[in-house]
Amino acid sequence: MPKVAIIGAGPAGLVSARYLKSEGFEPVIFDRGRSVGGQWSGDPRCSSVWPSMRTNTTRILTAFSDFPHAPGTHVYPRNQDVLAYLTRYAETHGLIPQVRTETRVERIRREHGLWTIESRAAEGPTVRETFTHVVLATGRYQKPFMPDVPGLASFSGESGAIHTKAYKDPERYRGKRVLVAGCAISALEVASDLAMLGAARVLTTNRKQRYILPKLCAGVPTDHTAFSRFGGLAAEHFPLDAVASAFKAFVLRIAGNPEQFGAPRPADNILEAGVSLCQHYLPLVAEGRITIKPWMAGVSGQRVTFADGTEEEVDALICGTGYVYDWDLLDDELCGRLDADAEHVDTHKFTFHPDLPGLAFVGLFHQVGPILPVLEQQARWVAYAWSGARAMPSESEMRTGVEAYRSRRHLPQLVPMHTTARIFAGEAGVEPDVREWPDLVRPLLFGPLAPISYRLSGRDRLADAREGFLRDTAAFGVAPSLQLLPEQCTQLQTLAAARRDLDFAAFVGQITAGASQTHVP
Repeated sequence: MPKVAIIGAGPAGLVSARYLKSEGFEPVIFDRGRSVGGQWSGDPRCSSVWPSMRTNTTRILTAFSDFPHAPGTHVYPRNQDVLAYLTRYAETHGLIPQVRTETRVERIRREHGLWTIESRAAEGPTVRETFTHVVLATGRYQKPFMPDVPGLASFSGESGAIHTKAYKDPERYRGKRVLVAGCAISALEVASDLAMLGAARVLTTNRKQRYILPKLCAGVPTDHTAFSRFGGLAAEHFPLDAVASAFKAFVLRIAGNPEQFGAPRPADNILEAGVSLCQHYLPLVAEGRITIKPWMAGVSGQRVTFADGTEEEVDALICGTGYVYDWDLLDDELCGRLDADAEHVDTHKFTFHPDLPGLAFVGLFHQVGPILPVLEQQARWVAYAWSGARAMPSESEMRTGVEAYRSRRHLPQLVPMHTTARIFAGEAGVEPDVREWPDLVRPLLFGPLAPISYRLSGRDRLADAREGFLRDTAAFGVAPSLQLLPEQCTQLQTLAAARRDLDFAAFVGQITAGASQTHVP
């Protein structure tokens, strides 16, 4: 049985081990934390969660396809619930005996066609082992990035200057003046947390204002409406400006413009401005409980000067300024081959490299939207390709893929869930073809990307996947009927014309011809 080393026991590592094990591999999972869970473990050595943190994706889309959350789990689970879920997942699939906790991988190198792993448990000696395959599932959020602001290192506020990764105790900021830097999810969530838990004054500072989506709108989770198969197809076949315009219209329809809440006006181009997610941030800005400032020009003691010349004295500074890749465990030869740096690693479709057989990356890409369903499809692709159940991409395909990535290095690296999901599910052979499910066209194309939908067909399909998919799709009223709406018929006809696929066009013509023009969802 071929042995595969999996670096990381978070969601990416566990789901990779589950499918590799089912494909005949013997997984050995290394993790420096005290338990499985990775980011969700709460172990400060490898986790950025704070005690009150909840998920920003729903329980349906924060799950794997054959393993629902426990009954009674909230719509947005607590971080403790996610840890319990991942622990039960590992136990159910018999993975716990394969996990080596509190074990740090110090070096990975390729020698004589095999992979050598050097690891050390606690204070023990370094151990060298050989594996036929390696999965790097260390996570995208391990090495905090602190901004380069003059004087930041000398900040003298009594509660200090930290990264959000070290934010663990909101109580220490009660009654304090706190500045939170950044406009991504973690910065907005921490600022909201502080404003609602007793900080005397909360300010945020950012280089550019993003559009901000709430987690829920009219009782419907944003992740059930923002990401869809149709959205993925549109991104592939429609001009970029048309996709951006449609997405902006969606954001404004359900969230409004931040300017309406008293925040700065974002750039008109939503791709330039970017999008973030937080339920409470903009309402707190509107109430005056959070004050937004331009980016920091400098820090002197407790005094922060901003780009507009204004100043504020604060007791604490928290940087939600993101993360960079940490490649310390790869030797120099591998780093050079992959051209790996703080923001990039050259791979074919975020997964393989033509010169490094037996090495795969899972979860090492920058995505917006629910991650667990996407990790599962990427893990399936890796397992099926290595077992021979699916053909490995050819060397020429991989080289073309690497060059395609290199050509985009200068562009923002954030990709939407419906793009990554289509990539990995397509390669794994599990992306459902709507032509095989004419009675499920509306939920499949316009409903949420529920993980169970990837078990409708292909390897490891499930007999009850159809019923589970309909249940998950209708959970929040996103697609309570199978009947296509008139505007969805128009969208499909436009897509059919853009694809120039005669078979798909004929299918669209057939299903839209009988669609009721008077249906009300």
